[in-house]
Amino acid sequence: MTDPVQLPPGPRRIETFDDVPAGIAQVLNDLIGQAAAADGQAAVSEQGRLNLRGGRRPGVRHLVLYAGEELVGYAQLEDVDPVEAPAAELVVHPRHRGRGHGRTLGHALLDASDKRLRVWAHGGHPAARHLAAQLGLALFRELRQMRRPLPGDPPLAEPALPAGVTVRTFVPGQDDASWLAVNAAAFAHHPEQGSLTQRDLDDRIAQPWFDPDGFFLALRGPEVVGFHWTKVHAAEELGEVYVLGVHPSEQGSGLGRALTLIGLRHLAYDRGMPTAMLYVDADNTAAVTVYERLGFTVHEVDLMYRTEL
Repeated sequence: MTDPVQLPPGPRRIETFDDVPAGIAQVLNDLIGQAAAADGQAAVSEQGRLNLRGGRRPGVRHLVLYAGEELVGYAQLEDVDPVEAPAAELVVHPRHRGRGHGRTLGHALLDASDKRLRVWAHGGHPAARHLAAQLGLALFRELRQMRRPLPGDPPLAEPALPAGVTVRTFVPGQDDASWLAVNAAAFAHHPEQGSLTQRDLDDRIAQPWFDPDGFFLALRGPEVVGFHWTKVHAAEELGEVYVLGVHPSEQGSGLGRALTLIGLRHLAYDRGMPTAMLYVDADNTAAVTVYERLGFTVHEVDLMYRTEL
């Protein structure tokens, strides 16, 4: 389905899709890749890229910007949270920047969300900050990417699990429901991670990088009470603390630190990664403190802006 968006007179036009045709999706993936090569970071997140190529998803719309007949920009609007404003990401091809295309996409997003909008600026580049100001958006969230060398200094200690807790790796098809349940409980406060569904899990399991040997589950008896899902970025030689969660009943027990160390030791000694990375919200003081004590330092930041409430 496509809907034309009304723009001021000129060569620009926007088409909006609920389900992006395969040919256009490939062009958009190429655009995202070329922009990432120029910027040093992807402007569209992993979830956004999965949304783009994964078929129709409830609450997700894709805005494709053309200048004449040339595809020059892309934005994605995700309206799935019952409380928070719709969230968006946008990107303009590096060859077509500085011509007002980003502002055009931004205003289209504001119109599509009835002026109730959150927008990511991955990397927090000055141009993105400037665009946010032009659109009248205010900064309200900072997501930090932190890194540390592996094995590195401080050394990776032996993990100390709480009494009665064991750890094993994830078994696809067997542990899906248990993982989704503990993920929802651990991230009940997190509008993106906490709402993952079976489809979202299946999408990730289908990716070339997925490795169940790097997906650790903590169990108390038969119940999954925590997990550490690692990810390897082979080309960049980076090992990622992809998602780490602990059930509220186990918080404060030291399980989070133990799971972190289990994953880091896997990345360092089993996969031979020289560097570890992770993402954490700047206002999550407890988690930031744990990671700092484990030797992580801030590498870069992603910023989220929103319309004034």
